[in-house]
Amino acid sequence: MLKKIQRRFVLAAMAAFGLVMLLIIVGINTANYYKTTSMQDRLAKELLSQEQTVQERPKMPPRARDILKRDPETAFMTRFFTVHCDTDGRVKEVLRDNISSVDEQTAKEYAQAVFSRDREKGYYKNYRYLMGRSEKGVSILFLNSAIQLQSMRSLLLVSLAIGLFSLLTVFFLVLVFSRRAIRPYLKNLEQQKQFITDAGHELKTPITSIATSADIAAMEHEGDEWIENIRRQAARLTKLVGDMVALSRLDEETPFLKKDRFSLSEAAWEIAEPFTQLAKAKGKHYGQQIEEDLTFFGDRDAIQRMISILLDNAIKYSDDGGEIRLQVYRRRSKVCIEVTNTCRLQDVSNLDRLFDRFYRLDESRSTATGGTGIGLSMVRAIAETHGGKATVQSADGREICFRVIA
Repeated sequence: MLKKIQRRFVLAAMAAFGLVMLLIIVGINTANYYKTTSMQDRLAKELLSQEQTVQERPKMPPRARDILKRDPETAFMTRFFTVHCDTDGRVKEVLRDNISSVDEQTAKEYAQAVFSRDREKGYYKNYRYLMGRSEKGVSILFLNSAIQLQSMRSLLLVSLAIGLFSLLTVFFLVLVFSRRAIRPYLKNLEQQKQFITDAGHELKTPITSIATSADIAAMEHEGDEWIENIRRQAARLTKLVGDMVALSRLDEETPFLKKDRFSLSEAAWEIAEPFTQLAKAKGKHYGQQIEEDLTFFGDRDAIQRMISILLDNAIKYSDDGGEIRLQVYRRRSKVCIEVTNTCRLQDVSNLDRLFDRFYRLDESRSTATGGTGIGLSMVRAIAETHGGKATVQSADGREICFRVIA
């Protein structure tokens, strides 16, 4: 129990911190991307607007010079070339006076690749391109953005590295201090379990006294309905107290002192046999399919008790003349135990709450059957202490299936 609580605490803390770090990393890199791209687009737009024919075009357009006045060094880092095409994408001329690393053939290939994208702007390899359309055709300016792209990649890698380092550091610190953080909760839980155990022992004496007195009174007043009711309620209280103490023990860190590998097939056959006659006596149809040679590592008594609770629950709450099925089989590396019964459910939206302690879909019917409302909680607890899980589902409200996978 301690390990499970500690694990959940660590997972919750790391999930919250990880989400915050992810948002920070995404926010920083997104803001940097849009800021860098926006600056590249403004510069490309001014350069493209001033582009002329080869004979008339100056080395650096006047309006572009105004943009570069803020940082004179930018002029030496600005490398670009322009490709003029007709409306069909055929290259008419290539202007590359402001770049030397790209030849004319490469520039044409870049232009044709970008033209086929049918996007006004974007990144192509290490260039930010901007497409301008006019009556004469299409002009595509390629602005060298290798430095900016490398800067964005570096920021992304650095932020990811810092995020990962922070995540590992916080994980270590949370792991170290988690036991101290959950100590008040564990103390509360221990007090609760101790109270249940003590209350169970204290209640046994008066309940036994009531049951004994009722048995003696029944001998003198045979057939008295009030005495019979006292005996039924005393038996119900005895079962309730026993289930509460057993459920409290399942919350301990090591509820089963002895786990062995045993034959699950034989254990299932053994515990299911009495229910065949019980179902028949109640006018219900019972069937089972238990795969042979199934083995399982765990507490045999606890697994048998889990199957018994599921079958008892199915017989009690199935409709008149209904069907109950038990299936035990292997699915991949896991063992699956299924108990299905026909029923009439009005609402199937809260079925998972059936595993909550004392929760009942139909209070009046549950009371009439003598249920305590703890059985299914014990099923889930036994499944979880064996490293498995218990689920319930009903497709149409006419049949309900409890499944344990471990």
